[in-house]
Amino acid sequence: MERVLGVSVYVVEGGRTLSGEVRLQGSKNSALPILAATLLCRGECVLHNCPRLSDVEASLAILRYIGCTARREGSTVIVDTGSVTRFDIPTELMHRMRSSIIFLGAMIARFDRVRMSFPGGCELGPRPIDLHLSALREMGIEICEDHGELDCYIRDELHGARISLPIPSVGATENIMIAAATARGTTVISNAAREPEIVDLADFLNACGAKIHGAGESTVVIDGTERLSPAVHAMIPDRIVAATLMSAAAVTGSTIHFTGIIPSHLESVFPVFRDSGCEIDIDGKGVSISAPYRLTSPKLIRTMPYPGFPTDAQAPVMSMAAVADGMTVFVENMFLSRYSHVSELCRFGANIRVEGKVAVVDGVRQLLSANVRAYDLRGAAALVVAALCAKGRSEISGIEYLERGYEDMELVLSALGADIKKI
Repeated sequence: MERVLGVSVYVVEGGRTLSGEVRLQGSKNSALPILAATLLCRGECVLHNCPRLSDVEASLAILRYIGCTARREGSTVIVDTGSVTRFDIPTELMHRMRSSIIFLGAMIARFDRVRMSFPGGCELGPRPIDLHLSALREMGIEICEDHGELDCYIRDELHGARISLPIPSVGATENIMIAAATARGTTVISNAAREPEIVDLADFLNACGAKIHGAGESTVVIDGTERLSPAVHAMIPDRIVAATLMSAAAVTGSTIHFTGIIPSHLESVFPVFRDSGCEIDIDGKGVSISAPYRLTSPKLIRTMPYPGFPTDAQAPVMSMAAVADGMTVFVENMFLSRYSHVSELCRFGANIRVEGKVAVVDGVRQLLSANVRAYDLRGAAALVVAALCAKGRSEISGIEYLERGYEDMELVLSALGADIKKI
């Protein structure tokens, strides 16, 4: 593999059995909307269990650019939004992550005006923000689109509305909730996203004085309040990191114990591992997974909105299916281009065929080491999982994608007994 100066890679010697305990990091998908929502509170918010990720740092950079102060003390982030001075976000900051669009609802609620470009981030195919824009227009926001730029302002006042989403979009639900928290009147979201991260955002906003009811259900009601106050909040644990490390345990025939985990958030994931022959033990102290010497195929996995199987877990679980006995069929219903990891998994010797949104995985007995490259966040996680069980020494480049969602992944895995180094 030709190395690029200044770019880090993972070097993994596969075949090590893992064991030990992991305390899960805070959820990336909670941290990003909650950081944006701090703009509604004039003062200092304290956010515990906030993961150290490049996407989180990008959000903090946006907050600092518009005039906030933000500092980190270990896993705690303190944000003071009392002295914001700008209502624009430059293109360079918007392009650092796709979730940057979540600042739209927060900034329009705080400033009555915002200018920003379209977001960037992982290439997962079309991820239109039309749902965000049409919903906010119903709340009294004028939005002008010009050559990839958004110029938004409030026509009269920000007001509540009845909004029916054609699909349960997580980002659109979050943007509406944030904007509606201080809007005049009541907002009702029908067909809202139900993910645990939606509930976490509502819990934070309610701690600040918002009046949000029904988060986690298909209908969410927000009674607007005039002003929110700063609050202290702890992020929920990251369920996708849990699913990834469970995949790592499965492919290496290992036993891992998780603490700081909410088992109910993984109810759609546990059956896949049980079908593969893993034992899942849930008690008051956490969750343990114990994998057999040889996995069996989980047969059929369809990605669906929560509470269905999460699209973010599809890639690492595919690495598990690649070494399971039998055939597994994946149906990716959430994104058009979420199989970028397949060609790289095949470099390890995986037998995978893709047609449209369907991937068919015929399990092989052994993966062999390879030099591979990641092209998106969850695909990077899949390659790490595959390398852990591959025979020999593998190199993984593109780990800057991994670092958008996994905090010190090489240190976590090394503590469990993996031979993995960041170079």
